[in-house]
Amino acid sequence: MARKRIRKNIAYDSDKKLFYVFFDYGTDQNGRRVRKSRTFATEEEARRALLQFETQQMNLGPAAPEGITVEKWLNYWLEDIVRPNRAYTTYYCYRNMIWNHIVPELGSVDLRELTPYQIQQYYTRMMREKGLGPNTVHKHHILLHTALKTAFRQDVLAANPVDRVEPPQEVPAKRVFYTPAQLKELFRCTEGTPLEIIVKLAGYLGLRRGEICGLRWDAVDLERKVIIIRLARTTAGNQVVEKGPKTQSSVRELGISGLTDLIALLRRTKREQERRKRQMKDVYTDSGYVVTYRDGRPWKPNEVTRRLEEFIRANDLPHITVHGLRHTFASVANSANVPLLDIGRALGHKDISITGRIYTHLFDETHSKVLKTVAGCIRNA
Repeated sequence: MARKRIRKNIAYDSDKKLFYVFFDYGTDQNGRRVRKSRTFATEEEARRALLQFETQQMNLGPAAPEGITVEKWLNYWLEDIVRPNRAYTTYYCYRNMIWNHIVPELGSVDLRELTPYQIQQYYTRMMREKGLGPNTVHKHHILLHTALKTAFRQDVLAANPVDRVEPPQEVPAKRVFYTPAQLKELFRCTEGTPLEIIVKLAGYLGLRRGEICGLRWDAVDLERKVIIIRLARTTAGNQVVEKGPKTQSSVRELGISGLTDLIALLRRTKREQERRKRQMKDVYTDSGYVVTYRDGRPWKPNEVTRRLEEFIRANDLPHITVHGLRHTFASVANSANVPLLDIGRALGHKDISITGRIYTHLFDETHSKVLKTVAGCIRNA
């Protein structure tokens, strides 16, 4: 049999290589069941069509009918609340968590019968049987809490069961960073390569990978010696997405007047792009981005990660990522006694508490120095 059911109301025909979606309209005036079907080329298109149909069929509110499953509610929340109001990358991450993990485990449960015990057991299974880390499962907890809080607000649930669940304890991420000497060596090794401008933007300015990939020449003022961070390019699956930075605080103006080698590098890069534009006019794409391939197309964010990893291995350098270079910027600034508030502003953090939480290990060292200084003053009094 070529056609095989892959989930409720979706089947796959291996001969035709098509996905069949069955839409259930209930019964007609004669009591006969009304079902229609459509075909789709990909499973994602099929699931999205079914999701939108089920969302439209739901009659939510104080008089919401019985039988709303966890899957139906999460699909409604995802499509009608998250998708119109959040960045596509956020929607994409939520969708993957819902489709790949939560729905297979809890999707068939009636929303009003979902218990804290079932949710707690879900967390345990994800870590013990599926091998997910506590930080990942903690994200599932936040998603469920937010989605069911909406159900409570819309009078679909009398209470949010996630309020009575113990989430996995998050494990602080290990921050990998270079010493100033190691960073200087990386700068030297990358001179004259396409990676030079990437590692210097990350190391000198603490930029995120997406901010580097999203940097355009209209945000670089070499006369005033200022770079404005206002766009980011990131990935969601195989799709590259351009968006604003993470928060309003991430939109920032960075002065680079003291970074003479970075300024010179930016000028050389701009001249080189203009030269290629003239010489390769038939195939050159004037994208307007700072970090581009030879033909002018902007680098894909995942390509930046891959190329840096390969370069680090090939040159036998200590392991580091683009985000690790951002951590290096914070570490060097902290070692130079730059105030925490100023470090956070340069990094584009929303407030000082975020900077302190992320770089606790760095600032603990600073606290130690303070305590030693105080102890020395007392001893010498």
